[in-house]
Amino acid sequence: MRITDLLDKRSINLNGAPHSKKEALDQMVELMVRSGKINDKEAYRRLVYAREEESTTGVGEGIAIPHGKGDAVDRPGLAAMVVPEGVDFESLDGEPVSLIFLIAAPNTKDNIHLDVLSKLSVLMMDEEFAEALRHAGSAEEFLKIIDDADTEENKADAVAEVKEEGQKKILGVTSCPTGIAHTYMAAEAIEKAAKARNCFVKVETRGSGGAKNVLTQAEIDEADCIIVAADAQVPMDRFNGKRLIEVPVSEGISKAGALVEKALSGDVPVYKASGKDGSASVSSAKSGSIGHQVYTQLMNGVSHMLPFVVGGGILIALAFLIDGLSIDINSLSAEARANFGTITPVAKLFKDIGGTAFAFMFPVLAGFIAMAIGDRPALALGFVGGMMASQGKSGFLGALVVGFAAGYLVLALRKLCEKLPQAIEKIAPVLIYPVVGILGIGLLMNFVVEPIMGGINTALNNGLTGMGGSSKLVLGALLGAMMAVDMGGPFNKAAYVFGTASIASGNYDVMAAVMVGGMTPPCAIALATLLFKNKFNKEERENGPMNFIMGLAFITEGAIPYAASDPLHVLPACLIGSGVAGALSMLFKCTLMAPHGGIFVVPVVGNALMYLVALAVGTVVSAVLLGVFKKKVTV
Repeated sequence: MRITDLLDKRSINLNGAPHSKKEALDQMVELMVRSGKINDKEAYRRLVYAREEESTTGVGEGIAIPHGKGDAVDRPGLAAMVVPEGVDFESLDGEPVSLIFLIAAPNTKDNIHLDVLSKLSVLMMDEEFAEALRHAGSAEEFLKIIDDADTEENKADAVAEVKEEGQKKILGVTSCPTGIAHTYMAAEAIEKAAKARNCFVKVETRGSGGAKNVLTQAEIDEADCIIVAADAQVPMDRFNGKRLIEVPVSEGISKAGALVEKALSGDVPVYKASGKDGSASVSSAKSGSIGHQVYTQLMNGVSHMLPFVVGGGILIALAFLIDGLSIDINSLSAEARANFGTITPVAKLFKDIGGTAFAFMFPVLAGFIAMAIGDRPALALGFVGGMMASQGKSGFLGALVVGFAAGYLVLALRKLCEKLPQAIEKIAPVLIYPVVGILGIGLLMNFVVEPIMGGINTALNNGLTGMGGSSKLVLGALLGAMMAVDMGGPFNKAAYVFGTASIASGNYDVMAAVMVGGMTPPCAIALATLLFKNKFNKEERENGPMNFIMGLAFITEGAIPYAASDPLHVLPACLIGSGVAGALSMLFKCTLMAPHGGIFVVPVVGNALMYLVALAVGTVVSAVLLGVFKKKVTV
């Protein structure tokens, strides 16, 4: 298949004049639709925009290659537009874009078109080729320029490069999440930069079509330096003992020359793999700023935790729904209401399964944060610390702390073990890291994290008891906010225990404020993912609406993945909205005689209509603040 097989003449515009990036993308989608390869224009437009929100496809040098892959595409295709005056595309180099190619890729197992599209991405790195396209006088000439370049590229591919005597040998690996354009453009940029410096170069690409041009062990052994430019997982243990540079894939495109210069300088650290058998360690752009590293480490934990939150949360919500439909909660005693969600056998089954999934949340969060820092040996430490946070008093904040602590503890142990005799160092991954590491994490949790959280818990309980006679509005706001501060930690537990104790003493307004405060964060997250799409990554947007279900079921934990990935911006927004909801519940004199169940126990809520108003207002306040506080997603 040739590139021109994918590019219809009707999808070429040589005199585009968009005034913004949005106009440019919309016009490109219209061009693509003309080719008849799109079955749902709006769905395809959403795919293109969703990809653009992950990171800009303006790759620099006046070129942009946006793309969308999904069921809205019947057949693979291309659309092209020349913008003589240029347009701001938020490109990596900040320069206006004057040449845009839009890619449409269907969800099929046949990936032949990916090879063709990747070839176009590579050709775009040739300045003469791009300039010729910009000055094409007609669509026919535009197509001929591409066809001629495609032929030359095929001839070049047929000639295998041979390393000359005395040449430096540089290897590379490139990969991006979508695996359509950036992977191949980074590979081409590194190859061009290396050849310009008379180096032998080979780059392995790991795109949507799988790994291509795979590096052999012999090539790795002979390499002077290896450049890994990746935003997706790459097998790393094979590079153990080699000089290695790790950067995001965007730097492989925009800073290829500097990377090759650094590789040739020899001032590059030697990579040390963590796996004892050299088989499975992976890495995903551990370099970059400290903020970027912390973000990727957090997201490694959050992305692995999310399925447990969604699966467990929905099953628990179903348990409440089943009990709500099966029994009259008004006929139950106060003691029986405490078991709401487990009263009927089917509801109990759902709640038990959901609860089991929830039990994995904090261990998985802490474990995979730790693994992102200390590789595989840190996983066990993080699991153990997370489990202790789950069973103790520290909640998800404790799991966050112990996840990072576990990762850096393994790094410290690795440094110490490097000084040991080689025979002892070899047993470190199977003996020293797990035994000493787990002991260290256990001691940290038992004697530092948990006592601090426990002390906070006791102080909060005493403080709330002392506020029993104070202003109802202030108490409601405080209880609502406490439910959102740590979502299962000492603040949350103190407020919840105070609410249940108030039921026993006949003060039902307190429990109402507590529950509405706990329902607000997941509902606000769900609303914010719909209103402010550019503030959340693709995975967060897709899972966002599930939070409506969990929020309405009083499952505050649904908001934890979002709070864990961006605590400095998400927690304040949730805290304020929950506080507003709690205060309004008190103002409206709402009451609640059940300690759990969310929307499913509305029959026992006093002044139910205004209770829902309090929840709605708190949700909107938090959602708007999330839109204000959170930064636009750029990775």
